[in-house]
Amino acid sequence: MRNLDEATQDNVEFMIEAIKSKLKMATAAAMQASHFKVAQYEDIKEVYEVIADKNNFSISEVEALVTELGTLRSK
Repeated sequence: MRNLDEATQDNVEFMIEAIKSKLKMATAAAMQASHFKVAQYEDIKEVYEVIADKNNFSISEVEALVTELGTLRSK
């Protein structure tokens, strides 16, 4: 089990990859983990924890989560 209490770029990338996998994102290639920075760590971790606890997502939930990730992505 990975220790996600530490805000590192490696953990950010791990969580983003896990989120993409769990959501089975059709646009996963466009959502590169390297576009997310440690500065947004807590927000990314919150999204990760929401996703980790669910097995199924409605279309509107996926859209909302992807929108949230989009706001956290570095420009």
